[in-house]
Parts: sequence; structure tokens; C-alpha cells
Amino acid sequence: MTSFEPVSPSTNALVDWLVTKGLEGAGQEELLEGFCTRLVALGVPLMRFHAAQSTLHPVYGGTGYSWYNGAGGESEKFENTDAPSEIWQQSPLYALLHEDLDEIRVKLVEQNEPSRFPLLNDLRENGATDYYATGLSYEGSQKVRPNGEKKVSDGVLMSLTSDAPTGFEDSDLSRIKSVLPHLGLALKSAKNQTLTEDLMRVYLGRDAGRRVLSGEIRRGSLQQIDAVIWNFDLEGFTNLSEDLPGHEIIDMLNDYLAVAVSVVHDRGGNILKFMGDGLMAMFDVGEIDEDARAALGAVPLLQARMDDLNTKRQAEGLPVANFTLALHSGEILYGNIGSKTRLDFTVIGPAVNQAARIAGMHRSLGQRILISDDVARAASPCAQELVSVGRYMLRGVHEPKELFTVYSPGGPSVTE
Repeated sequence: MTSFEPVSPSTNALVDWLVTKGLEGAGQEELLEGFCTRLVALGVPLMRFHAAQSTLHPVYGGTGYSWYNGAGGESEKFENTDAPSEIWQQSPLYALLHEDLDEIRVKLVEQNEPSRFPLLNDLRENGATDYYATGLSYEGSQKVRPNGEKKVSDGVLMSLTSDAPTGFEDSDLSRIKSVLPHLGLALKSAKNQTLTEDLMRVYLGRDAGRRVLSGEIRRGSLQQIDAVIWNFDLEGFTNLSEDLPGHEIIDMLNDYLAVAVSVVHDRGGNILKFMGDGLMAMFDVGEIDEDARAALGAVPLLQARMDDLNTKRQAEGLPVANFTLALHSGEILYGNIGSKTRLDFTVIGPAVNQAARIAGMHRSLGQRILISDDVARAASPCAQELVSVGRYMLRGVHEPKELFTVYSPGGPSVTE
């Protein structure tokens, strides 16, 4: 989006620093903090710097970084929204994107009339004398809208503000423009690293994502661990889904799964996979007794948050659902399974199979929460009062297993 100047001898050190930090994998905040302080050291009268980048994340659509001379910098995240906010639409950076501009330069010290950009009026009131904004579009990221407008879907927008008596000199802007390509490459590297980590966490889970990024990517690379398996399912969701429109089904499912995920994460567990209207999680926080207590400690928290969600949905006239939960512990194999070109980072083993068998007994036993004797022994003593519901043979298991539930006056029990 901007024209670049040849690198001048005075900026060689800054360019070398950006290249080194980019190769080292420095993050956005470190890069921009160092970039700003080094520009000032070169004599550029920089009062304020701001950069914004798009990102791929289910919650956040972009990141921002603002730096003030003497006060340092601060990062922020911008949530995904269906429509741009009024503040964003009145920003000079928004104009760069939607008015097909390569740059915006405003000599604030020479302006007599208020600017069409509220930000520039605020900056001038705080002593700013000059404003310069531009952007870097990464290759292949500039797309044309149906109405002919250009949109940068991937790149970085930035603005620099001066409070020098006459603003930026031409030599200042030449220095800035000469280092922008190097800054852009370093920021692209940092963004790609963050994006990869975010997507791994979102789609594989916190622990599995970390393991894959650390190099556990070969088929058959498995680790044997002791852990507690947590099988969560919505009760009655199948019947509800037959009567609800598609978008309401998805909204409802997301509401309940969000509660279950938050509980697992808050108690140190990891989501392994979503399975229809349920999920499988794993608690591997330390020794098996710690795992069992963490998994059991999540049960009352799940009950409380599910009750809160149901109260909220009922108040809004929305359908509600209950849940079933099965807990079992034992040795599991955790790692990569699949074909050479399509892998899944998951768990297998008898403990996983037995957890599924226990989950299939909720209706016949009339209990929403079922806990194997293995978990009960490992957690003893624990904060929850466990009540035996009897010994049962599980399909594929040679010895009967005693099952427990969490004591709760009046329930909970399966209602269908």
C-alpha cells in the first residue's frame, strides 16, 4: 500500500535488529516496542505509534498495539463483530482500507478546521503536530469487493504521530518508509506463529496443540499415561433437535458445550474431542489421585453452571436440556493415530472403552452422574460424597465394576 525508500546507512542497525528478531520468533509486542524506541533513538520525533493486524480466531478478528513516547506500549484484541463499530468507521485506518488510499498524511499543526477523523482532533488537542498512516499488504491478501473496493484481508495497518514543532521532516518519513518492509516481514512471522498456536489450541485442544507444535507429528507416536476420562453428553438433545430449526439447534448446542468446556479448562483438564451433542475430556494434572480429585471437583461446578444456563435460557423462552457425565480412570495411549497424511491426536485404550460403556448405563440406572470405582479409590478422600449404585458387568470387561454417583439431596437422576 505504500512506496518504499532505499535503506539509508542510518537505519541499517534497525533493519538488522528487525531481521534478527524476526528469525528468533519475537512476538508482535516485542517487535513494535523495539521498533518505536529505536526510531526515537535515530532522531525521529515519534509521539505515538499504532499498528493493527487481522487474525484468524473464533473470538477475535484482529490485534492492535499502541505505543506512546515515555509511556511504552500496550496490546489489545478486537472481537469479531457482524458490523464495524462507529469508532472504527471514523478511523483513518478504516479510510485507508475502504477509500483505496496508499497513505494519509495530515499536518495537524497547519489545520484550522476540525478533521473528519475524531482521532486526529483528539491527537491535536494533546499536542500532536503531524500524522502519517499507511499499510503493508501481504502477497495475495488484497482482494476486490463486488462493488469494486479493495480490501486488505491480511496485512498490517499503522500510524505514526509526531509532536515536534513542525512535525515529521521529509528525512524522517524516508527513514520510516525504508524500514517498513523489514518490519512487515518480522510482523508477518510473528503473526503466523501466533495464528498457528491459536488454531492448534482451538481445533486440537490446549495440550494436544502444544504437543503437535513441539514435534509430535509422526503416526504412531503415542505416550502411555494414567488419566481420568470425562464423558459429557446432553440429555434429551436428540428429541429437541427434531423439533427445532437448524440455527436454534446449533445455538443451543454451543451454549451447553461452552459451559462444559469452561468447566474442564477451569479445573485443569483438556478437551479431547467433540462427539455429536457431547464431548470427551481428559484430566492429567499430576499423579492419578490429583487427576481424580480434579475431575470430581469439576462435577459440582458443572452442575452449578448448567443450572445457571438453564435458568437464563428459560427466562428467554428457550428450550433447556440436562446432561449426563461418566468418569473412569486408567492407562490410556495418547498420541497420533490415522493415516500417513491424515492424523488425529486422540486417546485409545481399555480405559477409554470402559468410560464409554459406563456412559451407556445412565438411563438403566437412573443416574446422570456415574463414577467408576477406579476414580473413587484414586480420589479418596475427596470433597464430594460418593454413593454406590451397585456392581455391574460392563460389556468387554471380565470383572464387575462398582459404580458411584455424587450425593445430592433429591437427585440428580435421568428423567427420560
